[in-house]
Amino acid sequence: MFTITAETRRAKPEDAGAISRVHEASWKNAYAGLVPYAALARMINRRDVKWWANAIRKSTLILVIEMDNEIVGYATLGPNRVSTFPFEGEVYEIYLRPEYQGVGLGSKLFADAVNELKRRSYKGVVVWVLSDNDPAITFYENAGGRAIANGSEHFDDEKLTKTAFAWE
Repeated sequence: MFTITAETRRAKPEDAGAISRVHEASWKNAYAGLVPYAALARMINRRDVKWWANAIRKSTLILVIEMDNEIVGYATLGPNRVSTFPFEGEVYEIYLRPEYQGVGLGSKLFADAVNELKRRSYKGVVVWVLSDNDPAITFYENAGGRAIANGSEHFDDEKLTKTAFAWE
């Protein structure tokens, strides 16, 4: 028997390339067929290595998860952006390379992100997810989240519904 370990840590500027690659692979996997192709391509291209390095240098709170010293996922988090919600923290994004999904790494990364928000004294957490993204909906439901609101987002000429999940 052997043990596979995964470590979560704060992103460093030298992680920008790996995060950019995770972002591209995971977004193509998660959103192909949900988000119009041109809009998805623009969003992926906008978040290149330079964009991620700048975000890290600006102290954006980004956690990465590593296996065998390789970054296989990331989460971005901080204060909740919806002032009418009673939840102070928000996980803005959590993504894994597709080949690392379904083995518990997302759950570990999400738990570590929530714990980091708690450590920073945020009370409660919210996450937004596209309502047609069934794997993400299932993930957040399995993590104990409850749907609290719906919203929408425009991608080119298409309006997509999104759902907010929350934890006390």
